[in-house]
Amino acid sequence: MKKTTASLYVTNFKKRFTGVSSTAAAVLRQQQNLLNVALVGYALPKCAKPIGFFRALRECREPPAGREFSIWHTRRNIEMQLAILARDVLRLPIRIVFTSAAQRRHSAWPRWLISRMDAVIATTEEAAKYVPNVVAVVPHGVDTEHFLPAQEEGYKRKWKELKLPGEYGIITVGRVRPEKGTDLFIDAMITALPDLPGACAIVVGTARPEHQKFQEKIKKRAEAAGLSNRIVFLGEVDPDKLQQILQGCRALVALPRYEGYGMTPLEAMATGLPVILSETGYFKEFVGENDTETGSCGAVVPIEGAELAAEALVRILKDKDLYHQKSIAARKRAVRKFSVTSEVNAINIVYEDLWSLADKNNKISRSS
Repeated sequence: MKKTTASLYVTNFKKRFTGVSSTAAAVLRQQQNLLNVALVGYALPKCAKPIGFFRALRECREPPAGREFSIWHTRRNIEMQLAILARDVLRLPIRIVFTSAAQRRHSAWPRWLISRMDAVIATTEEAAKYVPNVVAVVPHGVDTEHFLPAQEEGYKRKWKELKLPGEYGIITVGRVRPEKGTDLFIDAMITALPDLPGACAIVVGTARPEHQKFQEKIKKRAEAAGLSNRIVFLGEVDPDKLQQILQGCRALVALPRYEGYGMTPLEAMATGLPVILSETGYFKEFVGENDTETGSCGAVVPIEGAELAAEALVRILKDKDLYHQKSIAARKRAVRKFSVTSEVNAINIVYEDLWSLADKNNKISRSS
């Protein structure tokens, strides 16, 4: 029996689970209930089983029922490259959408790839300044049904299940490297932990070979401060395990020197955690310092502001009422302002606009 061509192909050509993978998975979990969609490449959590690139090419020889073409949604350079090959060399009836989060000028090769896209979605107004063909600004959203707060005081039970030191966690998530500010997190923890006797700081993320010396250096810094037993490096963890770890934590601290957008604060906020963030990415909007509707869910500090981050963290964690306010605001902001449902709806409008424009052009062509 002939396989029906999907109307949407979502590409995921990176085996390691990253922030890009997380956003793609959250969106796809909803899209697969709305469209005839296929995942191409590596698997994503709780998404349909993926198909290979060559199978996708075979399926796309014919357009999907009722459409002039399929849409390939890409989020990485390699995915754009292969989609361009399919469209321009193999002449398959597809159009390519790319999501761009970088808030800086791309290098020459990505710039050329992006210029070949049929439509570009930017995650922020700032990101839109650096790419052509932007048809919509759509902030990433978090799956608020997957990332849920622990029950009242349930973080203590969750933390015990993890068998980690202390009574609760303070977490940072991301590749261990200078750009992500892992060293700044360690500095903040060295300052804050003496005032937080029940806390254990945890780093979730791996260090590539070129950053191993950097990781060893900051581990020695924690050891020199007498905190090596309270600052734990967990390495990379399974996405489902991350959700459990967040439920055992009381705050997330993310102090990158540069961030294109940043998903881990949203995942923490959906779990009800206050967040202490550096002034990069879309982090100011996440925290909502001046939002009277939801209230602020944490604090934003200048880049390199490890000491200020420590002060804000201690202030929030030691004041029960303040913590409760920030925790409620975190969950409220994630649900009301940064839900993946809003992202999916806005992305689907981009798809429909592409399909509608093709239908309109065909009608004009036939009538002329």
